[in-house]
Amino acid sequence: MANKELLAGTFISNSKGFGFVQVDGYAEDFYIPAEKTHDAFHLDQVLILPEGGPKRGQRRTAEVMEIIGHGITRLVGTFDQAKNTHFGFVIPDLAKLEQDIFVPGEQSMGAVSGHKVVVEIISYGSRNPRSGFRSPEGKIVEILGHVNDPGVDILSIVKGFDLPTAFGEAVLNQAARVAKPVSDADRQGRADLRDVRMVTIDGEDAKDLDDAVSVSFDGQFYHLGVHIADVTNYVQENSALDREAKRRGTSVYLVDRVIPMLPHVLCNGICSLNAGEDRLALSCLMKIDESGRITDHEIVESVIRVDKRMSYTVVKELLEDPKLIKTKEYEQYAFLMEDFLLMEKLARLLREKRRERGGIDFDLPECKITLDESGRPTEIGPYDRNEATRIIEDFMLAANETVAEHFFWMDAPFVYRVHEAPGEEKFRTLSSMIGNMGYAMKTTDRFGNKVGSGEIHPKEIQKLLDKIQGTPEEAMISRMVLRSMKQAKYSDVCLGHFGLAVKYYCHFTSPIRRYPDLQIHRIIKDQLRGRLNEKRMEHYREILPGVAELSSKLERRADDAERETDKLKKVQYMAERIGEVFEGVISGVTGWGLYVELYNTVEGMIHVSKLPGDYYFYQEKTGEMVGEATGRKFVLGMPVKIRVDECDEVAKTIDFSLAEDEESE
Repeated sequence: MANKELLAGTFISNSKGFGFVQVDGYAEDFYIPAEKTHDAFHLDQVLILPEGGPKRGQRRTAEVMEIIGHGITRLVGTFDQAKNTHFGFVIPDLAKLEQDIFVPGEQSMGAVSGHKVVVEIISYGSRNPRSGFRSPEGKIVEILGHVNDPGVDILSIVKGFDLPTAFGEAVLNQAARVAKPVSDADRQGRADLRDVRMVTIDGEDAKDLDDAVSVSFDGQFYHLGVHIADVTNYVQENSALDREAKRRGTSVYLVDRVIPMLPHVLCNGICSLNAGEDRLALSCLMKIDESGRITDHEIVESVIRVDKRMSYTVVKELLEDPKLIKTKEYEQYAFLMEDFLLMEKLARLLREKRRERGGIDFDLPECKITLDESGRPTEIGPYDRNEATRIIEDFMLAANETVAEHFFWMDAPFVYRVHEAPGEEKFRTLSSMIGNMGYAMKTTDRFGNKVGSGEIHPKEIQKLLDKIQGTPEEAMISRMVLRSMKQAKYSDVCLGHFGLAVKYYCHFTSPIRRYPDLQIHRIIKDQLRGRLNEKRMEHYREILPGVAELSSKLERRADDAERETDKLKKVQYMAERIGEVFEGVISGVTGWGLYVELYNTVEGMIHVSKLPGDYYFYQEKTGEMVGEATGRKFVLGMPVKIRVDECDEVAKTIDFSLAEDEESE
């Protein structure tokens, strides 16, 4: 067999025994039947042999020929001690793994049934019919606590994603040494903007305040300043702090904790733009005309002093009712009221300009989960995205775009935030699905002209989102659109950002919590100080592809961990509401049942066997569930009432059934 016939990829297992292999450069994964996985373990690097050509509407099949390397060496699970024996098994938290891990007594660290543990895999086992079945084997390296102990559920997810938590002594010592108050020497050579009135606007519980904004109007132009903490002043390249920040890639925001990229003495201390204190910053100063067009800009190293720490809630309330400024509770903000009104006006101009060019504004309801002292969820609902949050989003987008374009035309090595155009096949499927709900999108060329086939223009997506605004199916269709699009990532090549409809975009505004922002701040400062010579450029060209790839990978890990903790808490919340009735909309239709998203953002499934009064079958062409005798249809976006039947914390799934009044229709 010629080696050139083999493809290298990553094996993704399924709890039913079969799997898939992801191969770079191939849009679809390869399907691996159970008898052809040949003992491949989840996330193994494998060589596969594709079998035949693809059949219409089906994935190509392949066989695993060789395991190159293992992607998982440790995993988290629940220990179950076998009765009257010294050994036990670890039941993995990872639902994709079908096999429990055998743990000999001498490798158990004294764990008992119900302990959450970290197990290191010694042997990956075998499912070979010739040599016989053999379970994977491992040794316990850490006991996290009992499954019922407060916080252990989230800690298990943290460990399962291998998220680094504690900082090493060298990193903490270095952070303590550099976290000194701003001195006269620090201010030298910087633009002194301490007399410029500016504020931070964040959530009430935010502690790492890394962006401040200032705004003024001279009668003809708006002057917008976005001032970002100069973290690179304290985190030098290749220092212990820098290596640790690169290893983490990003701060991780879980439902009950934040795992920061940098030690608290920096991210909550000297690098946080606390009101009334001198802080070092990089400032993007933009001049904007009354149409919302950025006509000029300057990027400078600065020293700033924030006048007031504002919250989204207070700014929102003042904008909704400016008369509040005269009340005792709000009079402390009177000197800023003019600024807030200017910010609102300017943000709307920038937003409208972005919409004109086709930028997509996903107004998805992110979930907000409230926990009690023991970590149990007490309230779940959509997070309030209001005018104040939009102001900051609009200003940060403007700064990110301005900085990216500035350095693109300098032809300097840089890290861009890129979002490639979606594949035509996915959008054809999406068009079909929304067509069944009474909506339509036309395929256009890059100029917005209708063509027979080709790319979708972001303007068409925004038109759809405008049409569904305020409808029950808004959140569900928005998520469908989002899932149809490619994932944004970091790159050292400027490929443009489809979702924002811009050619140049980067992440400049959060160096406290994102490593790519920290990296480009170094490049910006080298350029401002005249140090971006050919030697430095060559250094950046060499390291940036790796930085971009690693940062993208770590960002996906953080996103996955955040989703898993949210799913877990949603399951726990609904587990205390078994039998209760809720309203929602059908968010997915499959051959095995209906997915329903409730208005509190929780999603669960009604199995096809639970649909009453008829035998239902899935109509793939129309994406509908249809009753054979009655012709009754269940389609995407349909409002339904459901009853909560069952919740599984291990699988993180919720089972619904139709409520009685729905059954009788």
